[in-house]
Amino acid sequence: MIVVAGESLIDLVPEPSAAEGTGPLPALAPRRGGGPYNTAVALGRLGSETVFCSRISTDAFGEALLDGLRSAGVATDLVQRGPEPTTLAVATVAADGSARYGFYAQGTADRLFELPERLPEPVRAISFGTCSLALEPGASAYEALLRREAGRGVPTVLDPNVRPGLIPDADAYRARFTGWLPYVSLLKLSEEDAAWLGGSPGEWLAQGPAAVVMTRGAGGLSVWTRDLSVSVPAVPVEVADTIGAGDTVTAALLHGLAGRDPGSLDAPAWRDLLSFAARAAALTCSRPGAEPPYASELTAPAWMINSKGFRGRRR
Repeated sequence: MIVVAGESLIDLVPEPSAAEGTGPLPALAPRRGGGPYNTAVALGRLGSETVFCSRISTDAFGEALLDGLRSAGVATDLVQRGPEPTTLAVATVAADGSARYGFYAQGTADRLFELPERLPEPVRAISFGTCSLALEPGASAYEALLRREAGRGVPTVLDPNVRPGLIPDADAYRARFTGWLPYVSLLKLSEEDAAWLGGSPGEWLAQGPAAVVMTRGAGGLSVWTRDLSVSVPAVPVEVADTIGAGDTVTAALLHGLAGRDPGSLDAPAWRDLLSFAARAAALTCSRPGAEPPYASELTAPAWMINSKGFRGRRR
């Protein structure tokens, strides 16, 4: 199974308004979200056996988040519960579909995550990222989980998905990010993340990860390992918004790797895997909010099917 560790929240996404700039504020539609949450849902829809590891509120939004996980086939055995409110993220969507967020996260349930005593076996991989690694006290618990599971030999994936507005000390966060790298098998990040963090794929590879995957928006996806680099183009699509697209890429990578060492793939296999991730992300971009695709909407490369990395239930 794949464990996805991190926050869930509610995205408040503006609905289209006829009066732009002068009329009333647009209505905000609540949608399930949070980077790790979206990744878990995407994995479940692709058919990977997935467990979500987080702390979710007992409020109405929290119940809706749990319903979304269960509908996607994601197990909730590792979900902790609490009476604190659910984190809210107010999205501003630009003309090109890109989104920026303002967060209401003070005193919310997901910040109080505690290190679980153990994870169920067998764990093929575990994924981390986004707000959960920036907001204390939960961030330290997630970091401890990363270090512990990497020490047990579990493949780890990190998607920092940086939200600068939530990071009070940028230099301290960058130093902390560097400290995570020796425990990371696959680093996935966007061009924007890379620019904010500083560094380069070669520098990050030297610190631990076996592979670095970078999303470049309309420019496609690229991967670097110690032996190769491969790039694929983005899939053209009419963009509703980009919410959840990067999280879908993370899920597609986890799903396709199926617990294998990212450094073991050759160039053709990486090209197939990145192309699969690009198609999945394009479908997510074609829909408002984070709505990743189901396995029945995608065609997997033959090697993924042969490795039992693609065992999707039909929608």
